[in-house]
Amino acid sequence: MTLKSALYAGLAAAMSLGLAACGGEEQTTAVEEAVPLDNAARLDAVLAGDHRSDEERARDPYRHPKETLLFFGLAPDMTVVEVYPGGGWYTQVIAPYLNTGGGKLYAANFPAEGASDRARAALDTFHKTYVETPETYGDVEMTTLGGGHNVAPENSADMVVTFRNIHSFMGRGTAEETFEEFYRALKPGGVLGVVEHRADGADLTRDGSQGYVYTDDVIAMAEAAGFEFDSASEINANSADTKDHPFGVWTLPPVRRSAQINGEDDPNFDRAHYDSIGESDRMTLKFRKPIAADGALLE
Repeated sequence: MTLKSALYAGLAAAMSLGLAACGGEEQTTAVEEAVPLDNAARLDAVLAGDHRSDEERARDPYRHPKETLLFFGLAPDMTVVEVYPGGGWYTQVIAPYLNTGGGKLYAANFPAEGASDRARAALDTFHKTYVETPETYGDVEMTTLGGGHNVAPENSADMVVTFRNIHSFMGRGTAEETFEEFYRALKPGGVLGVVEHRADGADLTRDGSQGYVYTDDVIAMAEAAGFEFDSASEINANSADTKDHPFGVWTLPPVRRSAQINGEDDPNFDRAHYDSIGESDRMTLKFRKPIAADGALLE
């Protein structure tokens, strides 16, 4: 049985149990209001799929993928851009989910031009894992963010999602053009979903160098590109994160840095306190590309 078949079987079972429990009427939780129950059930089936490792599942309590994607309004027939997917932690959720409904995923990676051998190898691995296995991941197309490339055709995407990347754009001085590229790729009415390490409540620099970003700065950057702020959620909040860590947000899991230079390790560094915090406190923001009052496209 393919993963897609297994997902449909799991979906059917979940729907059957849900309808039986409520006398044949669909019910939704507060998180899922305005989202059809089958979307939540599809995500449950994907998250339980054998294609995910135990190590990846262990991060679910910190990243809340189901709740986050439902908050953004993800639907299985959408065209979605995932920005800088890295090794594909979220790709393993979004792509199989879209595969159940005929959707498409653009995976917008960093430019290969000038990249190190290690970075190029990572791109090759991503292509082999996700693009070359459509029976599991469906229609996945790799694109490029930066270097004059487009993440998707203009006005083609229903949703753009970016997870913990804004600080990198700020550090490279590309945040303005990046938000403009997101705007260009989205259809009018399309959604930009942002999850980022949150600096609010701390005395941190505003350049993203510590990995944390202030919420008002993200909103200002998005609005400068033309987006309208829709709503915020505390789904990915972590009140235990004091944000005053010696190596920035990377002191915390999953990076767990113990020295100033990434890749070095200090065997005498006491990790217990930072591991007990878990992953960072994160903002979860939803923006929309406006639609003109007369329904015309806004450029």
